Amino acid sequence: MPRQAAFAPDDSPLEVLPRDLSAYRKGNTGIDYVHRFESGRPGPHVLINALTHGNEICGMVAATHLLDTGVRPKIGTLTVSFANVEAYEAFDIERPYENRQLVHNLNRIWSPEMLDGSEYSPELRRARELRPVLAAADSILDIHSTRAPVQPFWVYPEFARNAALTLAVGSPLVHLVMPPGAAPGTGVMSYARHGDPAGDSLGAVVVECGQHFARSAAELATDVTLRFLAHHGLIEALPAPADAAPARRFRLLEVHLVQTPQFAFTRPVIGFETFAKGELIATDSGKEIRSPCDGCTIFMPTRDPVVGREGVYLTVQI
Repeated sequence: MPRQAAFAPDDSPLEVLPRDLSAYRKGNTGIDYVHRFESGRPGPHVLINALTHGNEICGMVAATHLLDTGVRPKIGTLTVSFANVEAYEAFDIERPYENRQLVHNLNRIWSPEMLDGSEYSPELRRARELRPVLAAADSILDIHSTRAPVQPFWVYPEFARNAALTLAVGSPLVHLVMPPGAAPGTGVMSYARHGDPAGDSLGAVVVECGQHFARSAAELATDVTLRFLAHHGLIEALPAPADAAPARRFRLLEVHLVQTPQFAFTRPVIGFETFAKGELIATDSGKEIRSPCDGCTIFMPTRDPVVGREGVYLTVQI
């Protein structure tokens, strides 16, 4: 058994840093940091959501690009939202990974039990403010990034509409597919009709754009955002990539939450490592986490185990 956590070195440079967002606070919806633009013509209502997590700043870059360059929808409605600005403003350059959230993970609390319950936190307050924003949207792009410098990927509930949407938008070419109930909590992309298999949502998806502070993640977030809007017809169509490779899809099998501070991997990992059936992946104070199948691929292994948060996602390619 490992005696200490086996995490790959964390030496990613801080290429893109937060900026002051106070100029974007007022918006035009009566909800702070939410901006809406209506074309006056029939079409879908598309929500671009940034900063679900405070230190995932590539979404901020994409959202401010839309506002700063005056992007307006040709049809339908465009809404641009900065979600957890309070956590974003807690950024400390000496501890750049500490402001993911203040109390709750804003991407786990979108159930009626949490939103209508008596519990309180900055994230629950903000989610309650944003409920009508998500409810009004026909399609949602929720922009995220990862701590480790791994290849970008889509994440979405396993509905045909989400698969069709991401395949049509294109890159990233890796897809993490979530069977209903497989992931902990309820995320932005599963709120209300977006999480209903029979709902009339046009698709609600997460894009993980790469390492939090990488310039490439900010560039990809902006590119995906524009291609997402073009797919829905809100802006002019963009040129298709010349050599699009086939997508690789992975289905989530298990999520292991950290149970104790002794959670540790058996070898250094950053994500996308594969394990044979029965191979030991990690331990958690005596509990063994083993691969349930050959070719088990891990996603989002924690680099800083916190009890109650996700330790590792186990998937298989489909």
